[in-house]
Amino acid sequence: MTPPKMKVVVGLSGGVDSAIAAARLKAQDCEVTGLFMKNWEEDDDAEYCVAREDLAMAEQVVEALDIPLKTVNFAHEYWERVFAIFLREYEAGRTPNPDVLCNREIKFKEFLSYAQHLGSDYIATGHYARVEKENGVCHLLKAVDHSKDQSYFLHTLNQKALSPTLFPLGESLKKDIRAEADALGLPNASRKDSTGICFIGERRFSDFLSRYLPAKPGEMRTPEGQSVGEHQGLWFYTLGQRHGLDIGGPGDAWYVCAKDVVTNVLTVVQGHDHPGLMRQSAVVENMHWVDNLPEALPLQCCAKTRYRQEDQNCLVHEREGNTLLVEFEEPQRAPTPGQSLVLYQGDEVLGGGIIGTTYPVDSLES
Repeated sequence: MTPPKMKVVVGLSGGVDSAIAAARLKAQDCEVTGLFMKNWEEDDDAEYCVAREDLAMAEQVVEALDIPLKTVNFAHEYWERVFAIFLREYEAGRTPNPDVLCNREIKFKEFLSYAQHLGSDYIATGHYARVEKENGVCHLLKAVDHSKDQSYFLHTLNQKALSPTLFPLGESLKKDIRAEADALGLPNASRKDSTGICFIGERRFSDFLSRYLPAKPGEMRTPEGQSVGEHQGLWFYTLGQRHGLDIGGPGDAWYVCAKDVVTNVLTVVQGHDHPGLMRQSAVVENMHWVDNLPEALPLQCCAKTRYRQEDQNCLVHEREGNTLLVEFEEPQRAPTPGQSLVLYQGDEVLGGGIIGTTYPVDSLES
């Protein structure tokens, strides 16, 4: 008696990565269904939103692969559990990462639940990451292609989410993916990869944000208190930012150093590596471990405070509540409250959390 095929629902975005994930699983004789998720409809028109274009491409992909396609609308869930938090964080003077929230709340929760309702054994996506199972424990690892690794955005996934998840591209190089798609005759073999935040599209970030958070001008000052200009609202700026300050005068370029939501003052400094931008340690809030809390803290490991950053040696100290103090071996430039700090041991993702208070070099907290 022939054993039943493994049923896998693949999240199809219209991009080449998810298309190859589906193609590979079908080649492995899995019963593959594509699923297109619509997560945004606030300004769903040709000028800003490419969802219809993405769906049209996904339809061409499933036709080429001869697999079925289902569509589902998660726009309400996305608004409530991703975008509303995104706005609240910006209003509080922090800089959130909606991709991390989307993975946790939509792609590996709502999508997973929906796929299991369809009777799937596994879900799969085109993320560049790996999952290895050992003694019943799922380990989240970087992709072989470190230049495309997306494990940073997946650090909030738990064992329940990782266990039924497949990442068919985790062992591959991006350049090979496009060649494979071309060889298969897929319609999106040369389609440009999407970049940036999905609901913003190609428009200027400040233009988009101003629709939801009104301008609130205030002073730009140096750390010494000298007024050097006016900002349009603290939420339009992030730490380490250079562009959009419009401060004239001689000397080095100006960079955002700090934001004070109480006084509505934006502190700026001159020079890319000004000491005011450097931090020796950071408190990490809402800490999530992929498996269990390490047996012993302090822990020597590596951290990333932003995507594409090289691993930074650090020492992790336990604090009260679900927080940690991460002390960097070398001072870090502008680790930003609201962004994710992700901990690694070699290629393995240990977990991560949200950057809260940061401390300068030689501070008592470091």
